[in-house]
Amino acid sequence: MNSKIKNIIILAILTALAYVAMLVVRVPFPAASFLTYDPKDVFIIIGGFLYGPLAVIPMSLVVSLLEMPLSGTGPVGLLMNILATCSFAFTAALIYKKRRTISGAVIGIISGVLLMIAVMILWNYLITPMYMGVPREFVAGMLIPVFLPFNLLKGIYNAAITILIYKRLSVVLRKLGILSESRIK
Repeated sequence: MNSKIKNIIILAILTALAYVAMLVVRVPFPAASFLTYDPKDVFIIIGGFLYGPLAVIPMSLVVSLLEMPLSGTGPVGLLMNILATCSFAFTAALIYKKRRTISGAVIGIISGVLLMIAVMILWNYLITPMYMGVPREFVAGMLIPVFLPFNLLKGIYNAAITILIYKRLSVVLRKLGILSESRIK
């Protein structure tokens, strides 16, 4: 099979798995029920690790578009999902691309979590007042006690799951002849 077609198929499967993970595991955050954790970013970051940071963008876009009608958050939720996923997964995949080792993956994931937290605090400060129809001061009061811990926990969960399954999954894909040796470290 043509390697480009094979790569597209693998990315499509990972995107579908991200969507299914989002459907199956949805855990509301106790401090704000409009925030829910789902593990879709795990599959998107694996796609980024396997095929580079640019793979993250279409994967995030497709999953976020499919999630939009289910979440009820409309275009605002779409934008926030894409920003969160891309800041996390793109950053991790970019660092991993430059340093394809376990330590490179860990540094990438930690950097991605930290960037996602910063990006989401900024964007929640800017967008959430308009979305919720509340004063900016109200949202500013939620940044540290609500948005910070939510994004930190989301990042920690996704980082831990990714670290636990990435190597195993890549070894299986290599043994099946789906991935070449050069894609895996």
